[in-house]
Amino acid sequence: MPRKLSNALTPLAVKNAKPGRHADGGGLHLLVKETGARSWVYRFMLKGKSRDVGLGAAGPGGISLADARTARDALRLKVKAGIDPLEERQQAATEALAAAQAAAIARMTFKAVAEAYIGANEASWRNDKHRQQWRNTLASYVYPVMGELPVADIGTAHVLKILEPIWQDKPETASRIRGRIETVLDAAKARGYRDGENPARWRGHIAQILPPRSRLTRGHHKAMPYEAIPAFMAKLRERNATAALALEFVILTATRTSEVLGATWAEVDLDRAIWTVPASRMKAGKEHRIPLSSRAVEILEAMKPLGKANLFPADKADKLSTMAMSMLLRRMMVECTVHGFRSGFRDWAAECTGYALEVCEMALAHVIGNKSEAAYRRGDLFDKRRRLMADWATYCANNGAAGAKVSPIRGAAA
Repeated sequence: MPRKLSNALTPLAVKNAKPGRHADGGGLHLLVKETGARSWVYRFMLKGKSRDVGLGAAGPGGISLADARTARDALRLKVKAGIDPLEERQQAATEALAAAQAAAIARMTFKAVAEAYIGANEASWRNDKHRQQWRNTLASYVYPVMGELPVADIGTAHVLKILEPIWQDKPETASRIRGRIETVLDAAKARGYRDGENPARWRGHIAQILPPRSRLTRGHHKAMPYEAIPAFMAKLRERNATAALALEFVILTATRTSEVLGATWAEVDLDRAIWTVPASRMKAGKEHRIPLSSRAVEILEAMKPLGKANLFPADKADKLSTMAMSMLLRRMMVECTVHGFRSGFRDWAAECTGYALEVCEMALAHVIGNKSEAAYRRGDLFDKRRRLMADWATYCANNGAAGAKVSPIRGAAA
């Protein structure tokens, strides 16, 4: 039988050992690599299998020979008791990792998850207004209540504390806030920061506590009757301000506020009288070509001398505020919304013209609800829409202001 080694190594031998494995006895080995790096290893037999467990670095700054032997002796006792040192170490590492993860989750706040979600997804959102609304509503209504709370601890009571004070008075805002809270909490669950049901879920949960929005006053877009639009346009043209021209342009093109305020000269072909809104800025996510009436072209020609990238810039910004046209309507004491003029255009087209439904709907860039019809419709009915928008411009100017000219804007006053 081979002789068992016992204390075969000395400190000097450890220092001068050549690359390879050097036994000290009792399962303790010194490993020396070609690089000169040295480490201690304890080899043991358990359940008929030979296994190695590292003890740490050897040599200067590492574990001494004496300490390595002490560590070996402790592990030998465990092996004799049927304990696998490697499994024990792995179990300890797993428990430490779990504890660290639990501590990290406990520190993960609702605000941190929300900001991470916004940062990861805002590039896919269609416009700046949507991004701003996400941040503003969370900062104003949600963060003061539960922004700094661990996201794992948020429950129904926290959600209701936010929603109940505004559910009746601000139903549209409250509904959107609830949806945003639900989205953030879903994201938190997907990342492993919380478990269980979503306390902001509407169906089968919040719906059992708060009345549905259909029973509340809903925020419709109040429209001006189309019969009143020509007189309004005449008064609007008396105001030589950027906001007034922008609003007139919105009405003449039957477009949305965000589409006009975000419009740049790169989208406009004045020679062909065409404005092309890219898919990234359209609600339906599809490019929309808009034929410009002669009046709409006049407005753009008046704005061009300003030399800004956007069609309708502000004094100290690239574009007008989203509230500029709404505030103008208030100053003119008109009780309707900017978006409501699209309804006026649609009513006029239906009641006063013979244009087909699909021409009118395409002028508004509405999505075709019928999938079969959408599949067969390849064109955008542009020539027919050009005649429609020219007729609309003529109608809007039939209050005696048909020959009105636009004075060049000297400043971007609202």
